[in-house]
Formats: sequence, structure tokens, C-alpha cells
Amino acid sequence: MVEESLVAIAVAVTVTASLPCFLYGAWVMIDAEIVTWDLLVYHLKFVGVGLVLTTVPMVGWMIPRLFDQLSGTAVMHAFFGVQAYALLTFALTGIVHILRAKRNADLYQDPEQDIDIDDLHEDMGHWRTRLRVGVFGYTILWILAWLTGLYRLLNLHLL
Repeated sequence: MVEESLVAIAVAVTVTASLPCFLYGAWVMIDAEIVTWDLLVYHLKFVGVGLVLTTVPMVGWMIPRLFDQLSGTAVMHAFFGVQAYALLTFALTGIVHILRAKRNADLYQDPEQDIDIDDLHEDMGHWRTRLRVGVFGYTILWILAWLTGLYRLLNLHLL
């Protein structure tokens, strides 16, 4: 039991460590006036680390124990987590198209072109909406899953 509690604390620390990665990755994009390919790659490095810090403990430790510790908070925690990843997938369906359109217009290599991003493709507005809804939804649901996970950690391992 003590060993499992230590692993639970380590998992909580790892997942919590992903939050600054997500926030900084978001800030990099929000703060940029022009998004170059190098800036996009820089952003994705932080977001990728955040996803690894969240996904590896989830797949390796949380999911295998879910049914052994089934409770109302476990169901809420799992629900918020699954919904967060669903919205992340939804965001990816937009970003793939946006990346392709910007790459085809050479906006990553030559970002100084005077082109409105919405003029690149007739569906660009739709893709950008998908991206925004997915990212904001993922973030909100990730925070809810994180909070319910911390609550579960306190109840199962620390109190």
C-alpha cells in the first residue's frame, strides 16, 4: 500500500508538471505576432512534453487500476480525461488542414507575405474554429480531470 501511494504521488507530480508545459506552449503561440515554422516547432516541443507527461502515466498506471478502484470520483476523473483527449483529437482535425494550407502557401518559410490566413482556403474559418474549440475544451477538461485526480489521490493515498 505504501509503495502504491508513492507511485500515485509520483504520477500526480508528473501529470502536474505537464501543466506548465501546456501553459508555456500556449503562451508562445498567443504572444507571437507571426507564426513561423520554427516557432511552431518550438511550441510543439513544449506541448509534446506536456502530452507525454500526462499520457504515459495515464496509460501505464491509471487505466490499469481504474476498475479496481471504481467509484464515483474515478468515473468522473475518467470521463473528464476521455473527453479531454476527444477534444484534443477534434483540435487535431483542424490543425492538420491549417498546417497543410499554410505550408502550401509557403507561409512558414516566408511569413512576411501579406496574405490573410482566411484567404488560403474556403474552409479555413471552420478549421480554425475546430482548433480553438478543441484546444480550449481540452484545457478545461484536462484541468477538471487533474483536479478530480488530485482529489482521488488525497482520498485514496494520503488521508
